[in-house]
Amino acid sequence: MPPEILYKEESYRIMGACFEVYSDKGNGFLEDVYQECLGIEFEERSIPHEGKPQLELVYKGRKLRKRYEPDFVCFDKIIVELKAVKAIADEHRAQLFNYLKATKIRLGLLVNFGGHPRLEYERLVN
Repeated sequence: MPPEILYKEESYRIMGACFEVYSDKGNGFLEDVYQECLGIEFEERSIPHEGKPQLELVYKGRKLRKRYEPDFVCFDKIIVELKAVKAIADEHRAQLFNYLKATKIRLGLLVNFGGHPRLEYERLVN
């Protein structure tokens, strides 16, 4: 029996919004444009989300002053990290994986709007 897909319905809704933005805008814009469009699409689809939340980091039990900002946290349990590059690279995967480890969030979606001729995305599970 194959393993169950983590947060299947929520991921499906998020990716549907991403495909809609890519269908309308295509590739070639800066990441900030896609982020703004995706925020609008999330609102229209009633997808709970927070854009650029300030998430804290901890080292040896101590909170750090340095914060980081994933592009979105959706449903309070999925990090959505956007890119607008030619192709997803290992450093993008590492960035998202570090966000997952730091927050104890289990699922991350890495979405690249820079690919052509289609949207590129990956699921990372912590």
